[in-house]
This record gives sequence, structure tokens and C-alpha cells, in this order.
Amino acid sequence: MSVPPPGPDAPRIILVDDLRSFVDGRAAEVVRTSAAAVELLERCRDGRVEQLWLDHDLGGDDTVWPVVEVLERAAFDGRPFDIGAVHVHSANPAGAAKVAQVLRRWGYRVRLTPGSPDLAY
Repeated sequence: MSVPPPGPDAPRIILVDDLRSFVDGRAAEVVRTSAAAVELLERCRDGRVEQLWLDHDLGGDDTVWPVVEVLERAAFDGRPFDIGAVHVHSANPAGAAKVAQVLRRWGYRVRLTPGSPDLAY
């Protein structure tokens, strides 16, 4: 399901999670696979993402690592994505810690938020 981008004054919030959604119904672009997340990030490459919420395990063999690699490559190339905060909310503690470590290394502001009350199935 495609969600239109937010209006010009609305903060852009992206949720990458195969199952969960925001419980408060906030305006967010929700993608369920890493491929869809990479495509969405590329479409908003030159804009600001206020919040990027990442789940590690995205169902089956899919994980958030392709998304992390896009963010990492952008920072390596000297053009990191403009992201206010990355929230890693995975129930996979080892995977979440590794994602946070990699993204922090490249200067992204990362918060580990497992079990966030903002999200539910």
C-alpha cells in the first residue's frame, strides 16, 4: 500500500516494520519490507526525515540491513541522509544493538526503543 508523502509543513515520519503500526494514528509512511524502505528513502533523498523507525526482522529472510547499508553508504560518500532521529524498536536485542552501533558510527542520532508503547501489532 502506497502512502502519499506528508504535506510541506508536516514532519516526515517513516516506519519500517513488517507487523507493527503507530497506536496513536500519527501521519507516517509505513513500509513492510526492506526493498520498499530503500525505495522510499531514495525518493525522499534530498528532504528531511524527522523520525525513522526501524525494526530489525522484517519477516522471512528479510531484515533491515539493506536500509542500514543505504544510510551507511550515503554517510561514507559524505552525503548522509538528513534524519532527526533513528528509533530502533526491534524485539531482536542483538540485531538492534548492531544496527544502532553501525548507524551511530556514521553520525546518525540513534535511540534504542524496544517495546516502545508507540507501536502495536
